Amino acid sequence: MVEALIVVDVQNDFCPGGALAVNEGDKVIQPLNAAIDLFSRRNQPVFFTRDWHPPNHVSFKQRGGPWPPHCVQNSLGAEFHPKLFVPKTATIISKGSNPDVDAYSGFQGTELLDLLRKVDAKRVYVGGLATDYCVKNTVLDSIKFGFETYLLLDAVRGVELKAGDSEKAIREMLSAGAVGTESNRIHC
Repeated sequence: MVEALIVVDVQNDFCPGGALAVNEGDKVIQPLNAAIDLFSRRNQPVFFTRDWHPPNHVSFKQRGGPWPPHCVQNSLGAEFHPKLFVPKTATIISKGSNPDVDAYSGFQGTELLDLLRKVDAKRVYVGGLATDYCVKNTVLDSIKFGFETYLLLDAVRGVELKAGDSEKAIREMLSAGAVGTESNRIHC
């Protein structure tokens, strides 16, 4: 069975010191690197999503959105965290590049669904940033599109605009059919 790993938005702007830093966002890197290494050694597909916003993106405060400018195309903030292992065989999925459309899911406005179907993936594992936004929406879409979906609980961190948002998001994903697991319990 083909299993795929989706690493969501582990970019400099979402890590400590970034424009939209997730508390302890860099703590997802070690468990994700272990999962990336496992999938790579077993020749299973690995996908990396990234926010890839134009400077005038609709999600930015100056356009009435909720967020400060972040992950602007070709900026240091949009780059993957330097400690994140990105194999040459991985596929990078850019989202949120239309200035007038927000995209929290790695599936929204991207080729991710087609690529997963092309490799005949049946099961996906998801980890990254942020639990309560892009991870949640990617997981919910994965379930909606019929993939057996596993949430890597040790490899996610949330924005937490309101205390408890991450736990609420995790409950929502599990209630929708995701299976919670840890990176060291993957057996692809």
